[in-house]
Amino acid sequence: MASEDRERWDRRYVEGSHIKEAAPDWVGALGDDIPRQGRALDVASGTGRVARWLARRGLRVTALDISPVGLELCRQATLAEGLDLETLELDLEQRPLPAGSYAVVSCFHYLQRDLFPALRDRLAPGGVLLCEIPTRRNLKRHAHPSARFLLDTNELLALCAPLEVVYYREGWIDDHSLARILARKPLSA
Repeated sequence: MASEDRERWDRRYVEGSHIKEAAPDWVGALGDDIPRQGRALDVASGTGRVARWLARRGLRVTALDISPVGLELCRQATLAEGLDLETLELDLEQRPLPAGSYAVVSCFHYLQRDLFPALRDRLAPGGVLLCEIPTRRNLKRHAHPSARFLLDTNELLALCAPLEVVYYREGWIDDHSLARILARKPLSA
């Protein structure tokens, strides 16, 4: 499955699909709640739109993805902007997240339910988890992604517990049914 996923994403990036230049607007709108220092891990980074946004803030970012093509596009965009960013090709269904403690962990449009305990554990005290993942209602208007990669209603809240929810929105946004969250690990954790 991993090699099929890698090939599928590589092909999409070569064809130019799934390439988005900017991080979602809602991330910038919550900028006051997102750290500006420390390490950040962008899971399923693709071409690095969120990773680059985090690097522009001053974070030391690791962009992680299964697709070497997506990561190469991320590196090229990073160099063009004069940013410093590390990339890591990793199949999360076969290998664990990198060790360490992060001020920010982000995961956009990638759902691997058994990964959430590790996402929460990698957060430093006071660190934030940023996620945006489609929900099952998305199938009413779109055939993809398949139900396997879609959240149930309010499931993202449960996956992020016991983190403190700073921001949560779920519903139709720009013709897609999405769940978005910014959740913080308590300082005393």
